[in-house]
Amino acid sequence: MRALLAQKTVVVADFPAAALSAASIAECGAILAGHADAVLAGDAGNARVQFPPAYRAGLIQATGLEVWSGLTNRDRNRVALEGELSALAHVGVAGVHCVTGDHTLTGERPDAAPVFDLDSTRTAALARAAGHLVSVGESPATPPTERRPSRLLEKMHAGAEVCFVNHAGGAAPVRQFVERSQELGATMAFIACVPVVVDRESAELLETFTTLTLPDGYLQRILAARDPFAEGVAAAVELGRELLEIEGVRGINLSGGTSAGLEAWFAEALARISDEL
Repeated sequence: MRALLAQKTVVVADFPAAALSAASIAECGAILAGHADAVLAGDAGNARVQFPPAYRAGLIQATGLEVWSGLTNRDRNRVALEGELSALAHVGVAGVHCVTGDHTLTGERPDAAPVFDLDSTRTAALARAAGHLVSVGESPATPPTERRPSRLLEKMHAGAEVCFVNHAGGAAPVRQFVERSQELGATMAFIACVPVVVDRESAELLETFTTLTLPDGYLQRILAARDPFAEGVAAAVELGRELLEIEGVRGINLSGGTSAGLEAWFAEALARISDEL
């Protein structure tokens, strides 16, 4: 993945398979294989309980996809994190995305106790020591906005090589964040998140993202269209191309998901957008 990032811009798609379903993983993987350069396998507010990252990565890789595995501090102490990082190295994932994680009071399992033994910066250091290509996230539109570039620099010093730039409201705020980060000394590759909405269900799931900021009129344009699927694909391609024009942006993350039973249909949208980009 390091070599690929150096050669071309990449498309990383959120992996939309149903939680705890090997059959859904196989189905979505078959649809996306040969289209996206990698898939980001994390969690979402409506599906906190997933297969363990390394096991899930193995199932996805069996479909022919490269896996960028999400690893959250919300549910694991440092011992569990170290074990999972070793397992991910054994599986041979393309990258590890280190996130502190949303509190358990958000999402579908408010009954679970939060852990947060470490944060994303400290986990990035562990992941780099384990030999992984390490990515972290930053949310330029989330307060304290003025401190986001310097926070990212600390994550880079800890070992992160890639930054996924969360939904910030369009290309202009992403460009501003990337430029300010580079001025401070960031030499990372940036992957900008593009919201994928193709129906009301995917819009509702996207709205559960705690750091969500969308371009003005983005959802309304799609949901008001005669064919929301086609309009959603077109909107994502349009925004993705704008983001790829920003110096330092080395890829796009197609971000989102949909409701139960529509995972394969959403994977078709991701494959189509990836091909266009």
